[in-house]
Amino acid sequence: MFRLAAMLFAVIGSTLAGSAVIATLVAGYTTMVPILIAAGVGFLAGIPITWIITKMIYAD
Repeated sequence: MFRLAAMLFAVIGSTLAGSAVIATLVAGYTTMVPILIAAGVGFLAGIPITWIITKMIYAD
């Protein structure tokens, strides 16, 4: 289960981090600190989402 979660997290975490960075740039925050915070929040938000998706895959 951990290997699947690790592979999914690589995709989900980077997707959420990228989406958060784009949302931050669209909102007009163009300095380094807000962009890094958005990337970190998106990356950390991928952890519970990955866990839920992995459990759903293994439930079937």
